[in-house]
Amino acid sequence: MLSYFLRRLALVVPTFIGITVLIFTLTRFVPGGPVERMLANIQAQQGMSSSPSMAGESNALSEEQLAELNAFYGLDKPVFEAYSEWLTKLVQLDFGLSTRYYEPVWDMIMERLPISLFYGGVTFFLSYFISIPLGYYKALKHGSHFDSASSILIFIGYALPGYVIGVLLITFFSYQLEWFPMGGFVSDEFEDYESVWLQIKDIFWHACLPLICYLIGDFATLTMTMKNNMMETLSADYIRTAIAKGLPFSQAVRRHALRNSLIPIASHFGNSLLFFMTGSFLIEVIFNIDGVGLLGYESIMERDYPVVMGIVAINAVLLMLGNIISDICVALVDPRVRFGA
Repeated sequence: MLSYFLRRLALVVPTFIGITVLIFTLTRFVPGGPVERMLANIQAQQGMSSSPSMAGESNALSEEQLAELNAFYGLDKPVFEAYSEWLTKLVQLDFGLSTRYYEPVWDMIMERLPISLFYGGVTFFLSYFISIPLGYYKALKHGSHFDSASSILIFIGYALPGYVIGVLLITFFSYQLEWFPMGGFVSDEFEDYESVWLQIKDIFWHACLPLICYLIGDFATLTMTMKNNMMETLSADYIRTAIAKGLPFSQAVRRHALRNSLIPIASHFGNSLLFFMTGSFLIEVIFNIDGVGLLGYESIMERDYPVVMGIVAINAVLLMLGNIISDICVALVDPRVRFGA
């Protein structure tokens, strides 16, 4: 099994290079780069009506000035030469400078990472540590009033996207009732609070509505996955045989059914790493949460390619490491799995 995981780790490097080459190439061929975006903003400020695609033909800057700008942003080089330079700096943890804010990309990501880690961590903890026991209990009480009532709520939550629920929540609870803030991560008076307890209350007061949106999709999926796996396992021949031989039902469930029902959930466990990093940019946009997801969304819209590539590089590494962690979790839960044997 060790050789299998060593091979998986060895594949991380070529897979990472393949992903970043593809994304880097796409950023070079997408119309409307950082220079065109900057010229479009200048034209908009001057009241000009030229579109970004016509920026190269505008008289806002001369051809020489455009060439200097392209050279400044490194856009005058061939794709693979520019990619090689970017990759060389990336190995040294130099993500470059943002073309929008002229700040180091690494600092911008690290500045917003605690917010994404907070939402990702709380969502991960609540979704797994509530959904698995709930799905387990629903499977044992299948057909009961509790199972039917909870299933209705779960299916409603599953059918509605998180950002739609976010719009409904912010309209009703923030705008109409004014129980919660309209957005943001903390209040403007956060630094003035005299105790840590008041600061924690302020964070969760702002996080209450976004967390509902984050949780509702994963919560429904994990709960129903756990319930369906549990019911399928309980109907298996080896469970019925164990009970027929005198093993109490509760012990048969705990010793055999529960562990095997966790295998499909364990196979997706490592993918949650990606959620720690990016979260959901739509929810962050709706609630104006200044996390990595919102930073990535704004960078794509503003053609801030160094930031986009920095986030893509980190996400690619997390995704590949998450897949390896998922394999380890499956091997731990299912003793029949012997990778590479």
